[in-house]
Amino acid sequence: MTASDPIDILILGAGWTSTFLIPLLTSHSLTYAATSRPSHPKPHTIPFEYDQNNSDPSEEDEAQFSNLPDARTVLVTFPISVKGASERLVRLYEKTRTGRYGNEFEGGKGKARWIQLGTTSVWDVSVGRPFRPPSSDGSVLWSDRYTPIDMSHPRGAAEKELLALSPDTQTTVLNLSGLWGGQRAMKHYIGRVAPTKEALKNKGSVHMIHGIDVCRAILAVHSDFDKAVGQRWLLTDGRVYDWWDLAHAWGPHPRWVQELMLEHGVRALPRSVELLGKALDSQDFWNTFGIQPIEGRLE
Repeated sequence: MTASDPIDILILGAGWTSTFLIPLLTSHSLTYAATSRPSHPKPHTIPFEYDQNNSDPSEEDEAQFSNLPDARTVLVTFPISVKGASERLVRLYEKTRTGRYGNEFEGGKGKARWIQLGTTSVWDVSVGRPFRPPSSDGSVLWSDRYTPIDMSHPRGAAEKELLALSPDTQTTVLNLSGLWGGQRAMKHYIGRVAPTKEALKNKGSVHMIHGIDVCRAILAVHSDFDKAVGQRWLLTDGRVYDWWDLAHAWGPHPRWVQELMLEHGVRALPRSVELLGKALDSQDFWNTFGIQPIEGRLE
């Protein structure tokens, strides 16, 4: 690799995900660079802060884009929720590449590929739904990556804008369920999520994915991007968790769970998916890329 060669992955936003991603990239001998905000600089990162609310592209500071290295894949870890901001981010990066890499890069495409980390809240089911009795036919409202998203969700609209750049610019979105790992331990959040019995009563299903599996997914897409172009993916660890079950194991008031089970005729935990009523199906991603999550059960 020469100084003019593109790096493998540019991480825009060296946050929680990068604590798992950077060691994984290093173990695979992949080259990378990461950015952090000038107001909160992190060691070994490039100062960069994208103002997605800037409605006047003529005033955009292109200097900070010029300081970014050429990359085969650009990973956007921060949320984008403003109309036009996804397209402008890509355009300014591509504009500042002019003359910096030639026709040999990525088979003559001369462009980076883009991965946006999104959220499963665009399906409005990622944080669990209010408890309700099972339907008379025992049906479950499943969502997968083909289920229409809520287009009133600002992040969903911005993600659609990014996907619309394909195939001219190769883009994809990974919609992530709840994140855990490292300092993010579920048992530390139960009391905040359900501070009262009434709040706990209204908690149904929850879907999670470990940081290392998020990063394995990113690496899988980077390595086989043709499968991902223009596609939205839904990522969980393949399980549907029950907030009552988690609260019974780790909550500050396990007696509340016992009382709720008695009140609602629940004989054992976790409640069935049929009882929870809503669930996310992420199998299409794992099957398409030939990998499976390696972390689960929130342990």
